[in-house]
Amino acid sequence: MNILFVCTGNTCRSPMAEALLRKLAKDANLDIEVRSAGVAASQGASISRNAVTALQDHQIAAAGATSTPLTDSEIEWADLILTMTSGHKQHVVQQFPGSIEHTYTLKEYVEMDEQVIADLITLEERIADWQMKHALGEPIPDSDRAAIIALQQRIPSFDISDPYGGSLGEYRHCLAEIHSALMKLLKRAQG
Repeated sequence: MNILFVCTGNTCRSPMAEALLRKLAKDANLDIEVRSAGVAASQGASISRNAVTALQDHQIAAAGATSTPLTDSEIEWADLILTMTSGHKQHVVQQFPGSIEHTYTLKEYVEMDEQVIADLITLEERIADWQMKHALGEPIPDSDRAAIIALQQRIPSFDISDPYGGSLGEYRHCLAEIHSALMKLLKRAQG
């Protein structure tokens, strides 16, 4: 399986996810190829120094790793595209519509359950209904607003926190968040 991780600049989150999954898959004897790219990456920019240090905590050498912009060839290579945020996911599917069937946020892919899926579908339907009423100049009842807010509060965030420009502690926290999701991904791959 070919897995592509996507973030913004491909200097923090996605290269940490790439390096960590590569090690975890090797340790688990799983045949997984991993790459990463950024929706706004400059070709060849260095991975963040704090990302390198956070990875070294896991005995992963990442010094010298550089960024890659998201391109058609990266999308075509990938069997599964895992983004760090919902915004990255939206960018990927807008720029590469053919990728919609295999593009998810990392957390969405590993943490989805039936109740969350049902809540997401209901939320999308209610928002579409709200937008239609707004476009037609119809009033939006307070009960509709309350229902949307309740759904939004119940649905977990599928975004991985962004450590860019932060302290080493923030990078370590981000990597722990990624590690937790990747362990679930591996369990799913083995299951």
